[in-house]
Amino acid sequence: MKQYRLINLCCRGCTATMEQVLGSLPGVSGASIDFDESLLNMYGEDIGLETILKVIQKIEPDVEVEEIFAEEDMAPAVPGQGSIMSAIFNRENLPEIKKLLLAGLLFMGGIVFGEKLKATPYSLGYYSVFLSAYLICGLSVIKSAFRNIIQGNLFDEFFLMTLATFAAIALGFFGEAVGVMLFYRVGEFFQDVAASNSRKSIKSLLASKPAFANLLKGDQIITVSPDTVNPGDMLIVKPGEKIPLDGMVITGSSHVDKSPLTGEPVPVSAEVGHSLYGGSINLTGVLTIRVTSPYKESAIARILELVEFAVAQKSPTERFITKFARYYTPAVVILALFVALLPPILGFGTFPSWIYRALVLLIISCPCALMVSIPLGYFGGIGAASRLGLLVKGGNVLDALTEVTSVIFDKTGTLTEGVFKVTSLRPVAGVTPEELLTTVAMAEMNSNHPIARSIMKAYGKKPASINIEMEEIPGEGVRAEDDGHFILAGKAVLLENRGIVVPHVEEGGTVVHVALNGSYQGYLVVSDVIREDAFLAVRKLKEMGIRTVHMLTGDKYGVATTVSAALAIDDYRAELLPHEKVEEIKNIRNKAGGNVLFVGDGINDAPSLAIADVGVAMGGMGSAAAVETADLVILSDRPSEVADAISIARQTRRIVWQNISLALGVKGLVLVLGLAGISGLWEAVFADVGVALLAVLNSARTVKMSVITKT
Repeated sequence: MKQYRLINLCCRGCTATMEQVLGSLPGVSGASIDFDESLLNMYGEDIGLETILKVIQKIEPDVEVEEIFAEEDMAPAVPGQGSIMSAIFNRENLPEIKKLLLAGLLFMGGIVFGEKLKATPYSLGYYSVFLSAYLICGLSVIKSAFRNIIQGNLFDEFFLMTLATFAAIALGFFGEAVGVMLFYRVGEFFQDVAASNSRKSIKSLLASKPAFANLLKGDQIITVSPDTVNPGDMLIVKPGEKIPLDGMVITGSSHVDKSPLTGEPVPVSAEVGHSLYGGSINLTGVLTIRVTSPYKESAIARILELVEFAVAQKSPTERFITKFARYYTPAVVILALFVALLPPILGFGTFPSWIYRALVLLIISCPCALMVSIPLGYFGGIGAASRLGLLVKGGNVLDALTEVTSVIFDKTGTLTEGVFKVTSLRPVAGVTPEELLTTVAMAEMNSNHPIARSIMKAYGKKPASINIEMEEIPGEGVRAEDDGHFILAGKAVLLENRGIVVPHVEEGGTVVHVALNGSYQGYLVVSDVIREDAFLAVRKLKEMGIRTVHMLTGDKYGVATTVSAALAIDDYRAELLPHEKVEEIKNIRNKAGGNVLFVGDGINDAPSLAIADVGVAMGGMGSAAAVETADLVILSDRPSEVADAISIARQTRRIVWQNISLALGVKGLVLVLGLAGISGLWEAVFADVGVALLAVLNSARTVKMSVITKT
């Protein structure tokens, strides 16, 4: 694989055409473009930089291509600087920085030497300096304004800036016009830098996309694109490489870092027969993997699709602001027109004075702070959640999470591990726990029932006897005979029907009573073990003010009672069918008021996930139906991350409303002062740019929320 940097890449839609054309060239096995990072990955033979450049420039003429060598430093252009400086002075920003510096120098020269420049014939020096500065920093804005006007998009920030500065120049305010345009462009530049920085959390997830796969063909290893690999193909994954697709380990052993998928920092072991997911990182040994699904159906592809979908889903707040700006901007332009014309017509002051105040109104009304920072806040919230292994399917879900008052958990596989284990051994006097376990293991050794398998796992070895005859009695248990010894293991009714007295047991779980040669030996309990994290989950939810925590399960009431009591759950319902869970969720919503959140993991939970205000699927690698139906996917098996998701949503909402209050408050104040003639163009531009920058930087704090939540 070879990598290239694409400079001046602007058209996201063109990248698909580029990939298709480059991938069809002779000797090329595939091509992929990361638009956000402006990187091109080429697979197969090296076709040369000139060929690649020719293809790309036919599609997008302004793009330049540079080869990235293995030893190249991929760090930002200014080494040793902090993250902000590195983000500002990277290679892509240098042309813009040069333009702004040149315009700034001309602007300062015009201000300092203004009187001398006016003294030149016809004030040509004065006009040349200011108009040059204006065109250098403002030409792109003017072009955008006229292009949008032609396309029917009249009232936007480009139109406002162009109209205000043209009017200022017409009134002779050259310095103010250049200052407005220059500071507007400087503000836009810093907003872009801040926005780019805030997207790093999403980019870090997108970077999990495997770039190549080592395909084993006979005795040869061929580097190919992951999306060209088919199920059944064999891959070699070396230490330090990403696992490109979902597969099963055929040979080798290693430790695997699943944090790109789940956010879980502790590596897990990978042995022969283990299933692995694409996007994980192989840490230690060489693995041979048999691919089990194509790339588009792999875990990492599903996750990336969910993230891309999430970014496109706007919250109600975002939709309101977009709609607000659609009417707000034309209203401001009409109001500015009235301010410029009506007072002087009625005899209150002169036209130049009121036109100047109208210009202040136009500049301060630019909706940049709202239109940029609010979507950026939600984008940052989605990114912060993704770093924790929480896939939020849009800003609308973040808004819904802030209104959650009741949380409902499924039991099996959500609050519990979904795996049966022997949790207690209760032998009668004269029988040891080991003897009880040995007896029941002899009876269950040839059964395939889940209860039997859990007993054999607890026993940990194969019983010594090989002459056991076993009979399964449906709904009751098993009867076994071993060299004249008769064993009964199962429900109480199995033993009682044969005249054996059995004690009444209240313990939660499945109780297996055991008798040997007609004598009661005791019982053991097999139950679904509560996840350790479930205790933390319920506690965190209650600490953060969730009114009620519920549990709905299809399991028996005895088991549900035990789990509910252990976790201090407020209310539970048991022995429910899927449609009965849906009815219970509706009842809880009617009683609680506010949003109801349901957490489940299986295909039978899909109806409940759909009916809840917020559906949360546990385990991103679990039921496809649950993942598709849910609004939020927890990639790990930690139910406590439901509380983390609610916390991130609340912080995101708080930051978004801080931005709205800041922008409207400051703009409203300066607007009133401008209409009163107290503030001028300088105050307006500083207020507009300053508020926009503060709002964007405030939005960027959402990226760090995953760190806050973890501590």
